[in-house]
Amino acid sequence: MTEAGLPFLDLAIIGGYFLVIIYVALFMNRKKKGDETASEDYFLGGRNMGWFAIGASLFASNIGSEHLVGLAGAGAVGDFPAVQFEILAGLIILVLGWVFVPFYLKSGVFTMPEFLEYRYDKWSRGYLSWISIASYVLTKISVTIAAGGIIFTALLGIDFWTGAIVVVVATGIYTVLGGLKAVIYTDMVQMFIFLIGAVGLTLYSLDELGGWGEVTTTVGDGYLSLWRPMTDPDFPWTGILFGAPILGVWYWCTDQFIVQRVLSARNIKEARKGTIFAAYLKLLPLFIFVIPGVLAFALYQKGSLVLPTTNGIVEYDAALPALTMQILPAGLRGVVVAGLLAALMSSLSSVFNSCSTLFTMDIYKKYYPETPEKTLVWVGQLATVILIALGLAWIPMLSIIEGGLFQKLQSVQAYISPPIAAVFLMGLFSKKINAKGAKIALLVGAFLGVARLVLELNKSELSGGLLWFADMNFLHFALFLFAICAATLLGVSYMYPAPLPPSAENLIYRKGVLAEGASKSLVLLSGLLVLIVLILWYVFR
Repeated sequence: MTEAGLPFLDLAIIGGYFLVIIYVALFMNRKKKGDETASEDYFLGGRNMGWFAIGASLFASNIGSEHLVGLAGAGAVGDFPAVQFEILAGLIILVLGWVFVPFYLKSGVFTMPEFLEYRYDKWSRGYLSWISIASYVLTKISVTIAAGGIIFTALLGIDFWTGAIVVVVATGIYTVLGGLKAVIYTDMVQMFIFLIGAVGLTLYSLDELGGWGEVTTTVGDGYLSLWRPMTDPDFPWTGILFGAPILGVWYWCTDQFIVQRVLSARNIKEARKGTIFAAYLKLLPLFIFVIPGVLAFALYQKGSLVLPTTNGIVEYDAALPALTMQILPAGLRGVVVAGLLAALMSSLSSVFNSCSTLFTMDIYKKYYPETPEKTLVWVGQLATVILIALGLAWIPMLSIIEGGLFQKLQSVQAYISPPIAAVFLMGLFSKKINAKGAKIALLVGAFLGVARLVLELNKSELSGGLLWFADMNFLHFALFLFAICAATLLGVSYMYPAPLPPSAENLIYRKGVLAEGASKSLVLLSGLLVLIVLILWYVFR
């Protein structure tokens, strides 16, 4: 037994997981293409990926600390509507596949900022490149590394920094060596490991409690409702239906972190099939994260589970680790811990690869356009190593910065995403939208987003209109900001008309373009997913 209570069998499973992941990554790295396609092979997997790998990677790379800790904690504390973001993601991923994919693949771009340059101009590309890289380093990379260290400490009894470094080194090895192809295939393996552990955790916890009927009896009627009044400060139904999709369009349809997987598809049909597969997978967090959180609360209420407390306050965010250590038998416990690490490592490898792609193709290549293909790959590998160092260096700042402030820093992404979503979405459907309109809309959106952050941090000193602006629910604010930026985009573009750039001729909607790569089966599968979402909304009303 270890200090944290894990027997040798569990440790052997965890060790075996690391060996399998490294082996898969090295195996994927064996076959290399010629020098003339080196960068395409490294950053986009040779543009030859199939639908299953794409869908699995879309799902696995998205699962991070906010799911492992946040969603389970939300289920335990009674914030059941938090899973609406996961359910809605399934619908938004369909938008990625049906609306955005044809334009992205036809453009032949490596990055989302590059797509903006084709549609608008170089300024838009530079803006999105730097915004994306900064947000990845300051939030995604450091938070995910820290979460890995926490898992090692909480479940394995290993020092935080040792755990964090193990996660970084293991992830960094296969990301640096194999590029996107290694990331996607390891994501696929990690998805299976993760799902086996998560489903096992749910079933064992449900059995320990005595069945679903015992759950509803213990937690009460309103605990499992997805809907809350418009006046709810956290999850108003209006914000869920109208504000959350805007954030979803930004994240699932325009963020390099996600879209890079779609760009690696061998054709439009494979990309679309991959997004439909991922859309179905995104319905699972309800059952493998939030429901286990509810089960943890019910078991805690019945005295069958111990949750840690701090100053007399129950730490519901510890729901998932508590279930893992107290409910599961040896062997399966190791699978769950391996699954938690798999989820974090897939997310971390994805952000490493996406960020290095942005730096190499949007920044380095801009200043050195004649760089040979092999040198671009080397630059991408070096960028990944630097990102690892920056992520580790930023972790101590997380404890120095006040907890609430760091959460606000993370929310900046939500505050600046509506203008990005507007520029991408509206740019596909109107030839009148131009570069000047996009620039002003992005700047106005950034200003209002930063203003919101500053005012929110000083909310106690405000009154009147400023207090309303600072205190507005963030989902309502997303809708408000999107409307302002859309109006700005349209207004400026029509006030200062400009011809469409030649590079944008094939990036505007025309009849039949969205039907390319479509089939009746894909349409039926998409319609079935929409029906399932409606059923979930009704069952958990």
